[in-house]
Amino acid sequence: MKIKHLPIIQQGVLVTGPTASGKTRLAVALARRFGGEIVSADSRQVYRGLDIGTGKDLEEYGAGEERVPVWLLDVASPSEDYNLARFLEDAEVALADIRGRGRMPIVCGGSPLYVHALLAGYELPDALPDSVAREKLEGMGLDELLALFESESPEEFAAFKERGNKRRVVRAIERVRAGVGGRAAKKGLVPGDWLCLGIRLPRTEIWERIGARLDERLGNGLIEEVERLRSEGVSWERLDDLGLEYRFVARFLRGRLSRNEMREKLFVAIRRFAKRQETWFRKMEREGVDIHWLPPPPEGIAEAERLVQVFFRP
Repeated sequence: MKIKHLPIIQQGVLVTGPTASGKTRLAVALARRFGGEIVSADSRQVYRGLDIGTGKDLEEYGAGEERVPVWLLDVASPSEDYNLARFLEDAEVALADIRGRGRMPIVCGGSPLYVHALLAGYELPDALPDSVAREKLEGMGLDELLALFESESPEEFAAFKERGNKRRVVRAIERVRAGVGGRAAKKGLVPGDWLCLGIRLPRTEIWERIGARLDERLGNGLIEEVERLRSEGVSWERLDDLGLEYRFVARFLRGRLSRNEMREKLFVAIRRFAKRQETWFRKMEREGVDIHWLPPPPEGIAEAERLVQVFFRP
């Protein structure tokens, strides 16, 4: 039986977990069961045309009248700089709309910074790109930038792996200043606001899933997707910024990697990203986020439904 119009005021459900764990499938199952709508918390699925590489899994949401509503997919051009501040603003609009119609908000995503900032209530009074500050950063040497990064956010610096890529270091400093640096203020977690559901698998199984999904994407048009983005005017430099899949495929298309090298290096990079996600989840738990860890769907769906029913019980 589908339960509709639950007495939701400020509460919601979060579905998170490492890459390739089945988050979308679980979120869709809950949305269908409880009359919910999904808010994507993925820093790359916001971009139009980045479908295969970001794993939008559009078929998971269904079609026609049976389609589960989903927010914050395809809301920006690949040439735009969609940042944390814009995500928080867009997410608040979506959540208010969903709650205002008596529907259940289900935030689904594995971008740890976005998820953490939403739960912790970050307020970003001025996070718009600063062209003057960017020019100053880009005029600094790599060693200077690394020292600045470490001084402004030691924790983020410790987790940052691309210290030899000046462009990525500059962008990381900008993100810190815009989202998790000294300019951001926390409202603090409010107990009871969110039911947090996480999908947990043994690391070896996650790696197997990552490899299988990567091969599926390469076989289903990932390389052609990157070629199309290039034909539409997306620069090589911008592709490098759009994430691992686009970065490594772009290197293959430029002749810097063979296809086998591209696949293997990309596989290793995605595995490292999954490990960084695990680090973020542990950080969230240390800060008081109670994550209910579940097996992946379909096994974890029944327990997730039970937890939702208990959480929203009058």
